[in-house]
Amino acid sequence: MADAAGNETRRVLIAADKFKGSLTAVQVAERVTAGLRRVVPDLRVEALPVADGGDGTVDAAVAAGFERREVRVAGPLGEEVTAAFALRDGTAVVEMAEASGLQRLPAGVFAPLTASTYGSGELLRAALDAGARTIVFGVGGSATTDGGAGMLSALGARFLTEEGEPVSPGGGGLAELARADLSGLDPRLSSVELVLASDVDNPLTGPKGAPAVYGPQKGASPDDVETLDAALAHFAKVLEEQAGPRAAEYAASPGAGAAGGIGYGALLLGARFRPGIEVMLDVLGFAPALERASLVITGEGSLDEQTLHGKAPAGVAAAARAAGKDVVAVCGRLALPTEALTRAGIAEAYPLTSVEPDVAKCIADAGPILERVAARIAEDRLS
Repeated sequence: MADAAGNETRRVLIAADKFKGSLTAVQVAERVTAGLRRVVPDLRVEALPVADGGDGTVDAAVAAGFERREVRVAGPLGEEVTAAFALRDGTAVVEMAEASGLQRLPAGVFAPLTASTYGSGELLRAALDAGARTIVFGVGGSATTDGGAGMLSALGARFLTEEGEPVSPGGGGLAELARADLSGLDPRLSSVELVLASDVDNPLTGPKGAPAVYGPQKGASPDDVETLDAALAHFAKVLEEQAGPRAAEYAASPGAGAAGGIGYGALLLGARFRPGIEVMLDVLGFAPALERASLVITGEGSLDEQTLHGKAPAGVAAAARAAGKDVVAVCGRLALPTEALTRAGIAEAYPLTSVEPDVAKCIADAGPILERVAARIAEDRLS
């Protein structure tokens, strides 16, 4: 791309995730844009906030032009909450954390045995009601470990005790499961493309399963983890009797353990598992935006080992590298060596701590500090 005088025009694409606890992905893009333009006032900047399927996924879709739809659903403890999904041209982006995320619990409250994904099922049903033909189901940040039983119940499944009563909500209640009936599932699900978008590939149970790996983050004690793992294994066994061998296959499949096992429930519904960032880049229109860019700026709150395993910056950098584009990253905290960044396709990382060593200030004043970091990128790369 060249200007009227024939000079090459620099165009920057900002495709960064949120700085969790400090800035949304949209705010990151706004601050980076402001910092770049301090140094290059007429710089062409395109912002495409991204997410990997976890919390912030709906906001990223809305920023890319999707319509935000709100609906009242059950929160993880059964209380009514207002949750959102995004819709455009028959494609819905549904984020389970909107209904069943840790963010929906009162501060300091955890409910590892009783938190339910029922509201996530209500969100999926709302997307069906809105006419969605494709549903991208982003999962992560959950308060729940119920294997998706609550979600399936909201969509018409029945999970009953020996007495014929519905089992109690949450993963703990599944220990009492005697019979599963999937015959009442919403028939519209069979004609919809459901994509399970997640950045984790854990199975449902076992040492790498949902309770063992993620249960402690949701307040589960060692005894709770043991209880939940046994309950989910029992859940899968009962479903095997109802749905056949595929139920056992799904329990061992990558992504089954995502978001407290809601991935397992989604696979039972016929979902196709894909890495969350890959799905979202497709949905958000990343490829054409990338084609227009000469420099890509990605990032998230902490660039660390987890980043390299399916997080948004790694997905952005991989796609940009494949297209021959230069990539740099912004972050609050940098915990990766230069060699790891290079392997990921990131030429250089610019942490907030490079201009403000006090981590507490970086968290409290992330916006203004990020502007200063972005100005440094412009000086290094664009001036």
